[in-house]
Amino acid sequence: MGISPIGWLHTLGSLPAIPLAAYMLTKHGRIVPETGAGRAYFWFMLLGVLTVYPIAHQPISPIIATITLVALLLGYGISRWPVVKGSGKYIQTISLSISVFLLMVPAVSESLRRLPVGNPLVTDMKDPLLLGAQGGLFLILIIGIPLQMRALYKQRDVQSKVAT
Repeated sequence: MGISPIGWLHTLGSLPAIPLAAYMLTKHGRIVPETGAGRAYFWFMLLGVLTVYPIAHQPISPIIATITLVALLLGYGISRWPVVKGSGKYIQTISLSISVFLLMVPAVSESLRRLPVGNPLVTDMKDPLLLGAQGGLFLILIIGIPLQMRALYKQRDVQSKVAT
């Protein structure tokens, strides 16, 4: 079965979010909404998430898309809420890290299930390679978020020492 035009829009529209996320995670240790890469990440992710709904084949896909949309909007909107103050960067970082994870799980799964064309590496959703790849992504998430929180905390300490 080929990819529909909306499928191509979804795939090509969300694909740039992957290198943008990798760039920001490498450079800043987190997704930084205030940067040009951060703004581009938002729009590519939004396009990718919104185009999941009409093309979803798996019953879980709209649920994952909705969770991704909530994480994305929370991550980008939290800084506008005056009540969160000091915890805003932490909530933002966790939310946007979850959005990256939820981008990568279907990207890796679909790649393994479709490539190479005609002879994909994975044909079953319970294939050990697929489950291992998804488990690896989850491991990166559960190790990465505490490391990000620690880095933000240390950064806050350095900034408060410089201010005094």
